[in-house]
Amino acid sequence: MSTLGNHLHRRTLFRAGALGAGAAIIPAGAARAAGLISRRLELPYGVQTGDVTTREAVLWARSSGRGRLVAEISSGRHRERILGPWATPDTDYTAKIALDRMTPGRGYDVRLSFEDERGRRGESQVASFATASERRDATSFVWTGDSCGQGWGINPDLGGLVGYRRMLDTRPDFFLHSGDTIYADGPIAETVTEPGGAVWRNVVAEGVGKVAESLDEYRGRHRYTRLDANFRDLAADVPIIAQWDDHETHNNWYPGQVLVDDRYTEKRVDVLALRARRAWQEYQPIADPRAHRRGDGFAPSRIYRKVERGRHLDVFCLDMRTFKDPNTSGLEPGGTHILGAEQTDWLIREVRRSRATWKVIANDLPLGLVVPDGPVNQESLSNRDPGAPLGKELEIAGVLSAFKKAGVRNVVWMTADVHYCAAHHYDPSRAAFTDFDPFWEFVAGPIAAGTFGPNELDATFGPRVVFSKTAATANESPRTGNQFFGHAAVGDDGRMTVTLRDLSGAVLFSKELDPE
Repeated sequence: MSTLGNHLHRRTLFRAGALGAGAAIIPAGAARAAGLISRRLELPYGVQTGDVTTREAVLWARSSGRGRLVAEISSGRHRERILGPWATPDTDYTAKIALDRMTPGRGYDVRLSFEDERGRRGESQVASFATASERRDATSFVWTGDSCGQGWGINPDLGGLVGYRRMLDTRPDFFLHSGDTIYADGPIAETVTEPGGAVWRNVVAEGVGKVAESLDEYRGRHRYTRLDANFRDLAADVPIIAQWDDHETHNNWYPGQVLVDDRYTEKRVDVLALRARRAWQEYQPIADPRAHRRGDGFAPSRIYRKVERGRHLDVFCLDMRTFKDPNTSGLEPGGTHILGAEQTDWLIREVRRSRATWKVIANDLPLGLVVPDGPVNQESLSNRDPGAPLGKELEIAGVLSAFKKAGVRNVVWMTADVHYCAAHHYDPSRAAFTDFDPFWEFVAGPIAAGTFGPNELDATFGPRVVFSKTAATANESPRTGNQFFGHAAVGDDGRMTVTLRDLSGAVLFSKELDPE
């Protein structure tokens, strides 16, 4: 896997005149005469930044061959050159550099490139980001999920994955990718015949024509998304906070599952998830070093984390897949796990400690929507029973109750997963379980997949559908424009405005939330 590499310390920044000091420069003519000219290293999948906080950031790039990642970082008059780790076949030629002790509220430009073993620099590209401010400054972000699913891939006739372009057009401070970053279990064919006879045409690449099973096939799915210029442009200009869900491995999976799917030669999902998790971590610019350790693909390689985004905003990224108990009817009176005990304790503790105005909890599975897994079992934590919490609901009930007991205010849940957009309000006055304070959950997605919905609501926590936009028919083509993302803007006064938008960027729903 990729290592995080070296760190940038703000106290070591030096002025532009010193940038690159000590680097050997070989005149082009001399290099040709010495026979040193060969194909330079390229950046075929662009550059990314991620998990940017007030003082930290992660840089990412993939080389076309073996090389050492180099970052030239600039902010105002300050410059710094950082030598990162080597990109090798063992990391699928990806590499990351973690930056820390940066200045809050400052913009940075980073020129990334790879040097080969002779020290020759290859193609360079620039990524830009701004650290979060510690003042009461305004901030904004977008979120969505579900990319290249149900066989709907990069269609050059429609401009590719244009939903990423529409999100970039809003000029957000960061992008929260709420899971299903790829569809490893969904082959992508050259064409798909849509209802009505229209033909959808996909860009195809090696390995995407079958379900992903090998490590390289999982890696290929992540490379596929990055073939799209819209995604690459967004990733270069907007820091990403990434989550994973089921389709990074297989639909509705849980640890210990043995697949009943004739498309697979390897049916042990733990083996598949190990490969899928490694590929996901190689391609996502996530910060927690524990998530980059080699291991079994699960704990202690932890990907749930808190991303501090300044005075007004903390983002709590959940992992509702790694510690999940099997999909059952969900009616166990003793409870089952969706987060696991360690993550549950972490979430309660960190939300209670947060001093940010808003605590956004990024839940990769909705709280109150029923998502069946067959005629009896439930993929969701909701169990279709409107009564007191049972099964996986008990873990969430404990979280909500702990928030109320601690007097936590201004909690908003944001998710994707179900392939339509919605705004849900939860209130104990409508609920079977009443030991919690009212809250909102906003649902967005898909950004590049089939559209579905609506799903049934489970009444245990008292949800009400305030708004939803769904497909006219199941697995509706992205061509219709029913692809969705959310946008949240927090003013310097702390007021949050949440909008749900379609593929054109048009606002379908808006809600203003005043902080308590």
